[in-house]
Amino acid sequence: MEIVIQPNAEAATDLVARVIARRLRENPRLVIGLATGRTMEAVYARLVWMHREEGLDFSGCRTFNLDEYVGLPGSHPNSYRHYMNHNLFLNVNVDLKNTHLPNGVAEDIEAECRNYEKLVAQCGGIDLQLLGVGLAGHLGFNEPVSSLRSRTRVKVLSPVTRAQNSPLFAPPDEMPRRAITMGVGTILDARQCLLLATGEDKAEIVARMIEGPVTSMLSATALQFHPSCVVVLDEAAAARLQETDYYRWIFENEPQWQSYRAEMKTPNGHSSKHKFPAAQIKN
Repeated sequence: MEIVIQPNAEAATDLVARVIARRLRENPRLVIGLATGRTMEAVYARLVWMHREEGLDFSGCRTFNLDEYVGLPGSHPNSYRHYMNHNLFLNVNVDLKNTHLPNGVAEDIEAECRNYEKLVAQCGGIDLQLLGVGLAGHLGFNEPVSSLRSRTRVKVLSPVTRAQNSPLFAPPDEMPRRAITMGVGTILDARQCLLLATGEDKAEIVARMIEGPVTSMLSATALQFHPSCVVVLDEAAAARLQETDYYRWIFENEPQWQSYRAEMKTPNGHSSKHKFPAAQIKN
């Protein structure tokens, strides 16, 4: 696991967007695993900006999202299909036929989970998996005591997750109690994982994820086993880590980060070459 600490949330988000954009330019047929949530909205806004202003091409890529609520059709405003269409897919030149999310209203949910795994395999597996981490320490909806070898399946959502996400629903008690999620094993099969966490509310769980023991109680700790995982943090999210001097040294000295650092012209880490206004998102 490689830890990169940036001075603020804007710089951390910009770096993650640039990493994704570079991988996509290197491989136009990239298979990207995608995540949802408030943290990811800023990443997608930057990718939309890169598409519009720099010609970032999404036409050949394939995407797979981590999860979807059971019982919500894609047209529902709280579904993750709606989220992805609104924040990314309808604002770039991706072929919607190449964008995949679990079907939360499938007649046979268990068959849907098996088929999702097969579809990932048919595309050759996920090249780059974008991740966030929940306050319950989960990846996707792999709640506490999720098997570290688990595959795509239905999970009952924990009270912590429901408390975190239910304010997005009106009324909050309409939030589904179950979701389809890629398993921890599915996530670990990705060739590279890229996790973004920002804000002081994530500091404790980030420290446990990175420097604590691997445990099924916190599925995100499984990333310690991944051979190519980059965790990008702002200073607030990194506040409880013990080895911050070393993590900062990595970004300042490792050759793979030098070209990214060259783009960072200002003291707050915001590149003068990349000004990211809020994207004009389609409804």
